[in-house]
Amino acid sequence: MALNTDFAGREYPPAGPFPVSREEIADFAAAVGATAAAHRDPAAAQALGHRDVVAPPTFAVRLAQRCEAQLVQDPEAGIDFTRVVHGEEGFTHHRPIVAGDVLTGVLHVDRMREAGGHGMVSTRVELTDDGGRPVTTVTSTIVVRGES
Repeated sequence: MALNTDFAGREYPPAGPFPVSREEIADFAAAVGATAAAHRDPAAAQALGHRDVVAPPTFAVRLAQRCEAQLVQDPEAGIDFTRVVHGEEGFTHHRPIVAGDVLTGVLHVDRMREAGGHGMVSTRVELTDDGGRPVTTVTSTIVVRGES
């Protein structure tokens, strides 16, 4: 099935809630080699002005991908995940993510197009806290390789 470019402009229902724990932050920090004490030690994070341990800047990708699954797993979208390669990822942090946050994400399909026999899908996930305040905007582009 070809990429369904009619999906461009769609907004999906909110995904979550995603409670953020100290353990998740510490595990993610270890996985990406982030060694700052504020990722593991509440006192170190509080000394920097955070209410609890603070997530590394790329932690938001874990939550964004859970939101993006709504599109990728939709058979009508025409995305063959076995042919997907990562294009780029971007983060705009409105504030740091910290343990104790309960976040929700809304997926926006900003662009879907065919180029050079491949599909290009650009998404944006707006992560908000339990009060509806912006936390992080995650932008992503994936390439769905064409058949050769």
